[in-house]
Amino acid sequence: MCGIVALIQASGSETSVATELHESLYFLQHRGQDACGIATCASGGKIYQCKGNGLASKVFRDDGSRVADLPGYMGIGHLRYPTAGTSANAEAQPFYVNSPYGICFAHNGNLINAKELKRFLDFEAHRHINTESDSELMLNILANELNETGKARVNVQDIVDAIERMYNRCVGGWACTAMLAGYGLIGFRDSFGIRPLIMGSRPSDTGEGTDYMMASESVALKQLGFGNFRDILPGQAVIIPKGGSPFFAQIQEQKRYAPDIFEFCYFARPDSIIDGISVNQSRENMGTRLAKKIRSTIGEERVKEIDIIIPIPETSNTSAPCVAAVLKRPYYQGFIKNRYVFRTFIMPGQKARQKGVKRKLNAMDEKFAGKNVLLIDDSIVRGTTSREIVGMARDAGAKKVYFASCAPPITHAHIYGIDLASPNELIAHDHGQNRAIEEIAKHVGADEIIFQDLEDLKGACSDAVVTKTAPVMPRDFEVGVFCGKYVTPVDPEYFKHLEEVRGETRKMKVLEKAREAVANGSANNEELEIAAHGVKGLETNGAGASSLNDPKTDSVPHTNGNTRQRNRSAAEESLPKQRMDISIHNLGDYPGS
Repeated sequence: MCGIVALIQASGSETSVATELHESLYFLQHRGQDACGIATCASGGKIYQCKGNGLASKVFRDDGSRVADLPGYMGIGHLRYPTAGTSANAEAQPFYVNSPYGICFAHNGNLINAKELKRFLDFEAHRHINTESDSELMLNILANELNETGKARVNVQDIVDAIERMYNRCVGGWACTAMLAGYGLIGFRDSFGIRPLIMGSRPSDTGEGTDYMMASESVALKQLGFGNFRDILPGQAVIIPKGGSPFFAQIQEQKRYAPDIFEFCYFARPDSIIDGISVNQSRENMGTRLAKKIRSTIGEERVKEIDIIIPIPETSNTSAPCVAAVLKRPYYQGFIKNRYVFRTFIMPGQKARQKGVKRKLNAMDEKFAGKNVLLIDDSIVRGTTSREIVGMARDAGAKKVYFASCAPPITHAHIYGIDLASPNELIAHDHGQNRAIEEIAKHVGADEIIFQDLEDLKGACSDAVVTKTAPVMPRDFEVGVFCGKYVTPVDPEYFKHLEEVRGETRKMKVLEKAREAVANGSANNEELEIAAHGVKGLETNGAGASSLNDPKTDSVPHTNGNTRQRNRSAAEESLPKQRMDISIHNLGDYPGS
């Protein structure tokens, strides 16, 4: 899951598009905290870009001063969320290729036939791939198909035909924006509608013409003054030429309309509308349905013994009051959140995640002492956060701790752009068998744990459709993480490939940290051995390794969202980078920039 934006102005102003794209990144920062970037196009078709690892405030500086280096009347932006590849700086987006026509590309999703595509690009298209990102693969597939036109300049139909050929090669879930130098913007979405993309418009500042914008969530459009929202439908593309009106084309028949339900459980902002569904209303509905499940699970007598219902901030803040209303029990905020710490399930190791939980939340003792507490959370992934939170509740004096999840048990890998965890790391997955609810409760330390039923979760979202914006389509959802039944066909070999990628990524991170420790003179014997001879014997099956969980090797995000900073020594500067983006200026390629 990433965040994507695209904006084209009718006025042709050379100064304001990057400012607005930069602002939109902050509205979507929750969708990706790993890296971000903006690419713009100015007069003469010249492309300008700035991207790098970190939050928008780091990449563009706290005062946004880097935005001044991005002139242009149109542009695209991206926020990266870690997937099962590396998090190398060169994989920050947008990506760029100069041939044909100069294309910038921002991608949200995942391709599940990446190996096949890489083989095609190498042996048939003869296009070089410089990173492990499947986003770069998709860009080069599109570039190759556009190149087939053999024209110096393309028209709308050429672009439609090229996207159609690209769809015939790619398998997975995606929402993408692209920019053709001097021509205009493109947006498109997979034929299952898994990843979101919405378009809006507004009158130009000059009063002549219309500005158009696309984004992953409606909140980014609304906050910048755009209206007339329209979801890009499954299998649909929109092409917006410079100075022209949007052209919509059905690239591929809609196979299903199945947005990823995890958007509504966890990722999206509550003030967004995605595919005609109010995120806020869906979460209220989840709370109402979860309350009924709690009552049927523990019985009315034990419901009456609950002294207080407390949400685990922030996603469940919407659902928990509805649980309390249905159960007729008191509701209070019992945890105070530090808003400047990363989400913990994307931290690099278990120790880091455990430290992150306590940095992120603080329990108010007076809300827990001597009480039977019902905690409400949006979901449980590895169980690390849940276990720490239950422990915090008990340390604060709670007598009993009940734990309820607005989502069902997560038992399978997410394959469409959200690297939740390896299946073996999921608390509800036990080497191919779903772990019993009682075992999960014991693991997290709760007296009892209650999960939402899958049909109730789907019903909660279906009942939250905002009719005035919802397309008239059958309503379905991608729910593979809860049951293993994915909306697209999946080759079993892909899961093996996914674990191999995760394993190689772990090895690379351990090696990088060992080299860093050597460079700054803090390496222990194990790190010296790794730096000299590489990583040996590290598990690649997703179960992790001791080196990754060693506090000495964890890079824990601090309150400003950045990893630990220190002065780079001459020895470290001499270490080779894993990759360097060779296309356009890339923030991380220049230390101290």
